[in-house]
Amino acid sequence: MSESEISQEKDYLKRLKGLMYFRALFALMMGASTIGYYFGGVPATLIKPLLLLLGLSLGLLILSAVYFIANKLIGRRPFFVYTQLFLDTVTITLIILITGGFLSIFTTLYLVIIMCASMILYRKGSVIIASLSSAQFILVAVNEYYGILEPIGMAGSFIGDGWQVLYKVPPTVIACYAVAFLSGILADQEKMARKELKAMEDHLKRVEKAAAAGEMAAGLAHEIKNPLASLAGSIQLLREDENCDPDNDKLMQIILREADRLSTLVTDFLFFAKPQIGKTEIFRLDSALVETVDFFEKDTSCVGSISLEKKFVPDVWVEMDQGHLRQILWNLLKNASAAIEGDGTIAIEMNTVKDTHVIVKITDSGCGIPKENVSLIFNPFFTTRSEGTGLGLSIVQRILASYDSRLDVDSDVNKGTTFTLRFKQVSPPDNST
Repeated sequence: MSESEISQEKDYLKRLKGLMYFRALFALMMGASTIGYYFGGVPATLIKPLLLLLGLSLGLLILSAVYFIANKLIGRRPFFVYTQLFLDTVTITLIILITGGFLSIFTTLYLVIIMCASMILYRKGSVIIASLSSAQFILVAVNEYYGILEPIGMAGSFIGDGWQVLYKVPPTVIACYAVAFLSGILADQEKMARKELKAMEDHLKRVEKAAAAGEMAAGLAHEIKNPLASLAGSIQLLREDENCDPDNDKLMQIILREADRLSTLVTDFLFFAKPQIGKTEIFRLDSALVETVDFFEKDTSCVGSISLEKKFVPDVWVEMDQGHLRQILWNLLKNASAAIEGDGTIAIEMNTVKDTHVIVKITDSGCGIPKENVSLIFNPFFTTRSEGTGLGLSIVQRILASYDSRLDVDSDVNKGTTFTLRFKQVSPPDNST
């Protein structure tokens, strides 16, 4: 289980426990109030409803204890939560029947349980609980109107005519659904905000880790590069000797080839440790994307096997070095193509966010990334491919950090991976019109 999923699981369990504590507290308060009211002196006609309320409070406390025990055994199961909330609506309906039926002031408890549902099950769960609450309240009103079910301990119904039902039921049902939708929207927004905050936190951790590793490694990379160049130069001079043995020449070719490979690796590592300062300029992002994507379509890793789906938004401007942007896009597109075995698709989609940011998503239909590796792919030298160096994504992240931008990843094994680039929008230059 990834760190993000562990965090979501903890938050889910925390909210569920909060609901169970709230239910137990409500049962205690209802029982204490009932006992206090009883000893304060009540008419004989109210003794039976009070005893029923007391029994209901005790039953709710027992149920709460069962929920706490079952929660440790069952864990995160939506059916378990729906069962609790359904029984809560039934409990509220019983309270309404005991405290006056159709005109009971405790109908507002339906709204409370709907809000609780939205905190755990979000919009879908709150709408379901609103439907259950509305159905039960309508059933109470219809039964009481026709005299099938009268308020407990009361002589007759409080409903005088059908207009009274129409005056009470529709507003209650509308209130249930209104609370469900509003609280559901707020819960969904809060969920998205927490997800965004977690993504930003992960990004900052990666940037801090990369910066620390880069500062420490920059000097070491320089120390490796200088003697490596001397070694390659010396071998080259030896090869130029007329008396060079052919067998030795083959060995020296191997040395030069591996030295060149090592030099390329050190160069990439230096770029990761200290990215070069580019020429910052304001340009249209869609034009730069089209240029790089069109060039990639002609690459051997793409031609004949991978189809590209493109969706760009015109007249969106960003400020950075275009060479850096091309390097970022090229690395991500090459990674996407490497993840696809045989034929597949790569989708490049561009969207704006509140005229302040622009999102570029690169989605492939490849093998996906295992969950345990998602948090590791930005680490220097981490790779699962034999021909890779593991510096591509690290370099991309370092470049983006220098422009106050970021890269997020979402992946499903055997379904594909989505890399999301987030850039700041800027106003177009004065000479753009």
